[in-house]
Amino acid sequence: MGRPSKGRQRIEIRLIKDADRLEVTFSKRKSGLLKKASELSLLCGAHVAFIVFSPGGRAFALGTPSVDHVLRRFDPLPGDEDEADLLALVQDGDSVSAIADRAAVEAIVRRTEETKALVAAEKDRMDAVGEKVRQAMAKAGGKFWWEADVEALGEAELPEFARALRRLRDNVQRHVDLLSVPA
Repeated sequence: MGRPSKGRQRIEIRLIKDADRLEVTFSKRKSGLLKKASELSLLCGAHVAFIVFSPGGRAFALGTPSVDHVLRRFDPLPGDEDEADLLALVQDGDSVSAIADRAAVEAIVRRTEETKALVAAEKDRMDAVGEKVRQAMAKAGGKFWWEADVEALGEAELPEFARALRRLRDNVQRHVDLLSVPA
């Protein structure tokens, strides 16, 4: 009994004509390259920027710490001189002014962490609002969130519920407008 498949084989590197095979190959190779770039950054601490355009014209990018950061290190934009100076000072551990700049960077990191905490708190609040709406919906016996019993909602949930209803109305109106446009 022979092997059920040919397994991994060396292929001839040439342009693929078949559109379906081209998309599959692009997707697989792109994910492999992204994985390698990510591993290079993680293992070596290298700053990596990877940008690739699909045959369909879509852009895919990976950057560590970001694509903009890596590209600006290579070729700063006008007005980015302060950022380049800060980067040079932070990387220069012996400089006296680097200590002050390092403190500024640490302050930025602290503010970032505080912002992340605020975002997490807001997400928890929105999850609680969603749970209240689900409970009100179950109490009213409705199938859909917009059928929730507004009497069961509290003062904090009503503004969010009203905003969600407005978004729903706008989305429905947009869909109706799209459907009513003659082709």
